[in-house]
Amino acid sequence: MFFNLLGASEAEWVQNYDPLQQPFLSTLMAASPVVVLLGLLVWGWQAHRAAMAGLALAVAVAVFGFGMPWLSVIAAALYGGAFGLMPIGWIVVSAVFLYRLTVVSGQFDVVKKSVASLSPDHRIQALLIAFSFGSFIEGAAGFGTPVAISAALLIGLGFPPLLAAGVALIANTSPVAFGALGTPIIVLADVSGLDERALCRVAGNQLPWFSLLIPAWLVVTMSGWKGLRGCWPAVLVCGGSFSALQYAMSHYHGPTLVDVVGGVGSLVITALFLRFWQPAEIWKLNSDSSWKITPADSFTVTASDIPKSTESPAYWRAWMPWALLSLMVLLWGWPSIKSTLNGGTAEKPNLLRGVSVLSYPIPALDQRVYRAAPVAKVPEGSDRAEKGEEAVYKLNWLSATGTGIFLAAWLSVWWLKIPTRTALTTFRDTLLKLRLALVTIACMLALAYVTKYSGADATMGLAFTKTGSWYPFFAPLLGWLGVALTGSDTSSNALFGSLQRITAEQLQLDPTLIVASNSTGGVMGKMIDAQSIVVAAVATEQTHGEGKILRFVFWHSVVLALLMGALCFVQSRWQ
Repeated sequence: MFFNLLGASEAEWVQNYDPLQQPFLSTLMAASPVVVLLGLLVWGWQAHRAAMAGLALAVAVAVFGFGMPWLSVIAAALYGGAFGLMPIGWIVVSAVFLYRLTVVSGQFDVVKKSVASLSPDHRIQALLIAFSFGSFIEGAAGFGTPVAISAALLIGLGFPPLLAAGVALIANTSPVAFGALGTPIIVLADVSGLDERALCRVAGNQLPWFSLLIPAWLVVTMSGWKGLRGCWPAVLVCGGSFSALQYAMSHYHGPTLVDVVGGVGSLVITALFLRFWQPAEIWKLNSDSSWKITPADSFTVTASDIPKSTESPAYWRAWMPWALLSLMVLLWGWPSIKSTLNGGTAEKPNLLRGVSVLSYPIPALDQRVYRAAPVAKVPEGSDRAEKGEEAVYKLNWLSATGTGIFLAAWLSVWWLKIPTRTALTTFRDTLLKLRLALVTIACMLALAYVTKYSGADATMGLAFTKTGSWYPFFAPLLGWLGVALTGSDTSSNALFGSLQRITAEQLQLDPTLIVASNSTGGVMGKMIDAQSIVVAAVATEQTHGEGKILRFVFWHSVVLALLMGALCFVQSRWQ
């Protein structure tokens, strides 16, 4: 394994969150790699070049600014890059491969007809695919899977690439806190030491409001307020059904199945509703890669002008690859099945033990970096946390979500009767097409890991804790920052969960509310993290389009995060 090239190091290092002895300057220095990365993307740099530049600056800041040992910095970068390729890059490759198989077989045209049979209106299709179906995929898998799949489906349905990416990213917000079978909330409870069900209920009090808002937000983004007036009943049914199920599951069941039940329920209820109601005017977009919100890019027709198809294609046959994908990501995310694929438990190992999961402690990093107060709880008389930060790369090649999707793709090859030679050629072309995207994802995750282990992320986070009585407003923004930096609500919770509790107790605020808001605020940062931007660009085949996508969604992310901050502030005053 290439990690062994680093050699072993016994040096231990304690993070310093104010290396310049001036909090403002230290914060600016910590933020500079992320600012440069995003700035270069907006400026129009190719994503892989911007990611490399951001990573180079992050390494320099870690070594020369924060004083982190250079071997540990290199180890953190390699660790992050490896995680970027597996499991995240593997998910993208497998999902795009499956999508391209349906296109090659001609069955994706049938999928488009089936969606149009529910409604030819692009607003309704966005609700069904990006929000409802995407929420289910988020609940089952997470880690960028819903963005890749939803964006690819929307492209196939005739959405302009920029809008398809933007809609998929905006829709993948309110479900994120309960993604991957509730992993973010479970990790948050573990890190903070608070009750999991209590955190789940607080999140269930906050997110349903946004689950009701996001479908309307999507429609307004696509078609303006006039477009919303034309299809508000469908928006209300779609968002309302998901919100109700999200609230009920989070309060009475727990975090694991919130999005799975909510996504499926919303999809089924909205589809049934569309059998009895359709918008009076059907709103459609011209498929133009230079799409902007102008009347010239869309057109409306009355429902009576849409010709009724007399054909009855085998929709179920065309949807089978996507059904297989849904089944696989659900099975691969189920705790008992994942445990079996990972070799069982220590008490009850199976034949896969030591084969399906290969663990590599990272030399010069694992248990060598220690967090300090106030980010971590520090034993009395010590200057650092009791335990060093774990850095063990786990190559779970069998239980990775991408493997489940890859298996669904090859089952689809058999189902659709695609020649093996054609399938192999399609897979080769997929890898070639995604090669620069994979480099970009690896570099961006390397940047995130260097930022994490150097303590630069905590330096930025501590700036939010200086806001005193206004902290309930800024607590969700700290989660937002964490997700924007790491690309994961789970990682943000692991990073800032303990800090949120410590700050809440110091300010005599409800720790459960404040800690939960780290996750609920974090979901709004999901649409602007570099990883998601790259996944969206790949899925919509926008070569070097990452900057456009970032500009499209950035202010949506900021405004939604501010609204979550306002909600948390109001809730803190009502208690």
